[in-house]
Amino acid sequence: MEFKIEKPLWQALSIGILAGMRSASAPAVTSHILSHHHSKILEKSPLSFMQANAVANGLKIMTLAEFVGDKLPSTPNRIKPAVITVRCLSGALAGAGILKASGGNAIVGAILGGTAAFASTFGSFFLRRAMVISSGITDPIIGAIEDALVIGAGVGLARLA
Repeated sequence: MEFKIEKPLWQALSIGILAGMRSASAPAVTSHILSHHHSKILEKSPLSFMQANAVANGLKIMTLAEFVGDKLPSTPNRIKPAVITVRCLSGALAGAGILKASGGNAIVGAILGGTAAFASTFGSFFLRRAMVISSGITDPIIGAIEDALVIGAGVGLARLA
């Protein structure tokens, strides 16, 4: 099936938001989309690996592992510099893949995805913390709700393609 996204800039931003919430989710969703809708433009690009089914499946497994790891007490806060860096790189990779595959500029996609991931990292961190404090619900349960939001958004984004 031919790759067609009506609003790739918005999709790159949305994918970046997912990266800020769960770092593995953005490349997983992007790779899922690209593995089901191959882009001829991407075939000769360094980002072509994202169209492989094996990559898409591996990234989905990594996302599931992140869902579990996020609930562990030893997991560092997402606003630690190293963790923010990973989330921004994840958003940048996913945004670059989406924009390049749809005929746009990969660098613009990387900037959009990485910037959205940076903002979403802080927004989702402080929102989650506020929800735990104000609701009295334990952090792992709020984290599971966040996981459900990420899954739902990822499914919605995949259906747009």
